[in-house]
Amino acid sequence: MKKGYAGAILDMIIKAGFTVVALKQTRLSVEKAGEFYAIHRERPFFGELVDFMSSGPIIAAILEKENAVADFRKLIGATDPSKAEAGTIRKLYASSIGENAVHGSDSDENAQIEGDFFFSALERI
Repeated sequence: MKKGYAGAILDMIIKAGFTVVALKQTRLSVEKAGEFYAIHRERPFFGELVDFMSSGPIIAAILEKENAVADFRKLIGATDPSKAEAGTIRKLYASSIGENAVHGSDSDENAQIEGDFFFSALERI
């Protein structure tokens, strides 16, 4: 958000065939960011990630598409932008592992959990 790439990233997502089921701009406290990324608590980038994700507004989204998780992971690229393939969101817009421009669920199960973290049933189309 702070670098102004949100529109370009959303455009790439939509052009890749994803349907936006829910979308909102919000802000995470340090506590909520830590809760969301708790699975990474033991990783060396956890503190940087939590600090970054609580440093300003974010856009949360639920996306749908056949093979959504796998296709989205391919679209966003490797977590480390220096290792991401050319043309991926992270290669184009990320600054580091902790400031990697976009989050993508790693499974359908986690996608459901993460969607429920940000959205009520009334906020989904």
